[in-house]
Amino acid sequence: MVKELKGMRGFILIWAGQVFSMIGSQMTHFAMGIWAWEKTGQATPLALVGFFSFAPLIVFTPIAGVLVDRWNRKLVMALSDIGAGIVTIAIFILLLTDNLEIWHLYITGAVGGIFGAFQWPAYSAAITLLVEKKHYARTSGMISMAESGVGIFAPILAGILLPIIDVVGIIIIDLVTLVIALLFLLVVFIPEPKNKIRDEKSGAFFRELVFGFRYVLDRPSLFSLQMVFFFGNLFSSVGFTLFAPMILASTNGDSTVLGGVQSAGAIGGLVGGFVLTAWGGPRKKITGVLLGWILFGVFGLSMFGLARTIPIWLAASFLGMLVNPMLNGSNQAIWQAKVSPEVQGRVFSVRRLIAQITAPISMAAAGPLADNVFEPAMINQDHWMGQLLGPIFGNEPGSGMSLLVFLSGILVISVGMIAYQIRQVRDVESLVPDHDHF
Repeated sequence: MVKELKGMRGFILIWAGQVFSMIGSQMTHFAMGIWAWEKTGQATPLALVGFFSFAPLIVFTPIAGVLVDRWNRKLVMALSDIGAGIVTIAIFILLLTDNLEIWHLYITGAVGGIFGAFQWPAYSAAITLLVEKKHYARTSGMISMAESGVGIFAPILAGILLPIIDVVGIIIIDLVTLVIALLFLLVVFIPEPKNKIRDEKSGAFFRELVFGFRYVLDRPSLFSLQMVFFFGNLFSSVGFTLFAPMILASTNGDSTVLGGVQSAGAIGGLVGGFVLTAWGGPRKKITGVLLGWILFGVFGLSMFGLARTIPIWLAASFLGMLVNPMLNGSNQAIWQAKVSPEVQGRVFSVRRLIAQITAPISMAAAGPLADNVFEPAMINQDHWMGQLLGPIFGNEPGSGMSLLVFLSGILVISVGMIAYQIRQVRDVESLVPDHDHF
């Protein structure tokens, strides 16, 4: 019988398994995006795949937060991985039998999103119990580096391998990496918390579920801070959704260019993470949040939309993601300081819901807006939009999406600038006491 690993060694093994799994998943995501584009040549199907994958994840997050506190964390992580594997196998079989259609990706994306809602809270809670407190910062840094590293290498690998082994080969790699992650998880011992939720009475689950909502709503400054993310994500998700179809339309479906641009953004995120770790962020964390939104709107969206050449796409992608760790890290620091640790699970799940619930709406709207309004108007040089803005954004495929990305950036910049004028947001760190303040 294999002896179970514990502590930091156990975490490193789980972490390594998750790195393998994330590489495979990201490669499949990249490959299926190319497949959907080649099959339809439209932005709407890609946007709807994102919508059906992301919406269930967000909606089920508060429920998952309560259930993870009740159930065995290791079992939840394993079931989440197995669920993702079943979804991938379904796509694999449909592809092999030449029966895969776009609408299948909507269904599999929704099912995968539900399983995904359980993965992150279980993973986060497991790490807290698995390693000593002195290693928390180290584990967070390793997770951040893994996410950025996967973002760098997965698109490049997928872009190189896709012409050689096709989508079927990419999915096989994904399944192999998933099995590796599960095997690594099985040999790690993850302790269970001493004070698990044990109240199974009628209404107890509902009370746990609404606790996070009441906590945030009772603190107007924290709620206002989350509304910045509510609107920021509403506008930025339009641009994010159109990145891939915009580049593919502008480059005649060149997956290598798309992979390179996505990898440039991941490199920016990795560098930004290193800078934040060394620097620690601004003394006033809200400055990092609001300045982060403004700079992301400038570089990651508006500059990206204005760009009509690959080098500027690469630069915009890098610079946009470079500020992302400062934005999210500063926000995380505020919430960690203000919310007591014993209720962070429930509060943070609601925080995520408020911040990201608008993203599926943007994803659902971005495709039809691009395909039915902006793309036809910009390609048609007789249309006022094509005449007026053609010299800036062009009159070729992808120009309408470029304009939409640019406008989403302007709106994101506005969110950051308006938030600076609202005292409840600007002074959140002084208006809300720290949880350990006496």
